[in-house]
Amino acid sequence: MTLSSQMQAVAIARPGGPDGLEFQTWPMPVPAAGEVLIRVAAAGVNGPDLAQRRGHYDPPPGASPLPGLEVSGEIAALGAGVTNWSLGARVMALTNGGGYADYVAVPAGQVLPMPNGWSFAEAAALPETWFTVTQTLVMRAGLEAGMTVLVHGASGGIGGAAIQIAKILGARSIAVVSSQAKANYAKSLGAFATIDYTTENVGTRALELTDGRGVDRVLDIIGGAMAEHNITASARGGHIVQVSTLDGASANISLRTIMARQLTLSGSTLRPQSPQAKAAIATRIRTDLVPALAAPGFLKPNLTTFPLAQAPDAHRAMEARSHLGKILLLTGFGEHD
Repeated sequence: MTLSSQMQAVAIARPGGPDGLEFQTWPMPVPAAGEVLIRVAAAGVNGPDLAQRRGHYDPPPGASPLPGLEVSGEIAALGAGVTNWSLGARVMALTNGGGYADYVAVPAGQVLPMPNGWSFAEAAALPETWFTVTQTLVMRAGLEAGMTVLVHGASGGIGGAAIQIAKILGARSIAVVSSQAKANYAKSLGAFATIDYTTENVGTRALELTDGRGVDRVLDIIGGAMAEHNITASARGGHIVQVSTLDGASANISLRTIMARQLTLSGSTLRPQSPQAKAAIATRIRTDLVPALAAPGFLKPNLTTFPLAQAPDAHRAMEARSHLGKILLLTGFGEHD
């Protein structure tokens, strides 16, 4: 197949609000050595995309300036030295940027096979959130069978991924939500209990649900005042993982409590990490998690979709924080998949 020299993409024409996203014509990316070119069918919308659009999250050196950190599609070209993928393979991938486009070049180590029985749209909902949770909650915080994890933003992309990954690994999740509809969705994903933070004290309720012991792990995307509740909720030796700060980047916490209860608080951002680090995460996902995705009865994420050209509307929906599951942009390729 002969590829065009141009493609359609969504660029950040003006940092700020969603209207700064523009549908434009861009040069076709050329895969470098060790990369593959993916013809994009669907691209996930994630918090870092919104931060980049606002001018708060610059891409790392050498990465595409276009937003979009996860895609699904077919491999359209191979860079030099790539031998483990073939043209036409149906894949999902964590990108370093550039996902809001018809084509994107991605390091081959960040590409995963699509789970059997999954559509392009469903597969595109996985990489960014599953890489994030696997790296922070599993590989760094050591989530394992028998543990209990408190999951904030449980009805969104990262929270939903955390609940499902915990279930696959034999851990139990308590979902923190803001409505009954979100509680029902979190339970459908595998949470054994929910806490409505608008009407309940998160720390106190988490202790009640664990018979006073506290939770072994916390995955937090909220930040701000929620940090105090996370400390209250944690068991001795617990580990709090901070992956976003939607409600504030600063917190007033008791260092004495952290010391006395031997707690760990860790933070991480995924995008700036090396290709080798991301490839290691991909290997863990491929080995321990992907087989479960194709199992009968595995619940796929709830999806809200927009055409690629309507990226501003997708960002508005993301900012409203009322959706369940993942928001996706569709290019039109593979739409009858």
